[in-house]
Amino acid sequence: MLHTPPGFVPAPVTLAPPAGDALVFAFAGAMLVVAGNEEAPVVPTLAQALAAGIDGPRHHLGRLAGTDCVAVTLGDTAPAPAGYRLAGLRSLFGTMPEPMLAVAARAFQVVDWDRSHAFCGRCGARTRERPGERAKECPACGLVAYPRVSPAMMVLVIRDGELLLARANRFRNMMYSALAGFVEPGEAIEDCVHREVREEVGIEIDRLEYFASQSWAFPHSLMIAYTAHYAAGALRPDGTEIADARWFLPDALPELPSPMSIARRLIDDTAARLRDGSHAQRAAASPAIE
Repeated sequence: MLHTPPGFVPAPVTLAPPAGDALVFAFAGAMLVVAGNEEAPVVPTLAQALAAGIDGPRHHLGRLAGTDCVAVTLGDTAPAPAGYRLAGLRSLFGTMPEPMLAVAARAFQVVDWDRSHAFCGRCGARTRERPGERAKECPACGLVAYPRVSPAMMVLVIRDGELLLARANRFRNMMYSALAGFVEPGEAIEDCVHREVREEVGIEIDRLEYFASQSWAFPHSLMIAYTAHYAAGALRPDGTEIADARWFLPDALPELPSPMSIARRLIDDTAARLRDGSHAQRAAASPAIE
């Protein structure tokens, strides 16, 4: 999962310029510049990046195991220089070490913010970096824009030892996953869970239990995952977002999301607890969250 990796100390600003061994996470659009081959992608150092002409606005991310990490914003259509290639973050799952991938995901969100707030959203003036923090400031009207984080809920519903999994219209092939959706203004996360389940598959749930959260850089979400129990209603996929929804036994699961995702961890963990009966014991001992 894309958690803050051990040994990483985040810092939006640095007092000294990064050294030549600093790691450079340079993005052209949504594509990361990497060296190496597809089985072993490598993030360049600052010295290597500058020698190859990889440079642009820089944003200090922090230090990973004592080494500076820097995000670099390139043009959306910038080509990869000789000896490098452009790779989407999803394509790096399973090939790039997880700590490096987690920092790359952080870098992408910072670059996306840098690109999206070059001009003020209120008056249209060009923004500038605000000293001392990760923020863009409008010199004309004073609007301050911080990197966006969009909260989203995910919920795995349980009924009589079965798991409710759905196939969204946007999913490739026949992959199924837990239900998910974005929080609306003025809405508590628990309200969002109930609403999204009702809207997407037509059922009511109860006994929400928090599972975990994960930063999800596609492009700037914070996924907050729960389990819940079926309460009432018949499955009615909405047909717009959800193409199909079914109850699955823990030992007969369909194609699932990447192991790097919180969805996969939620499904695997809950299925394992259903198999050994610990989920029922845990649910009985834990107060419901509503």
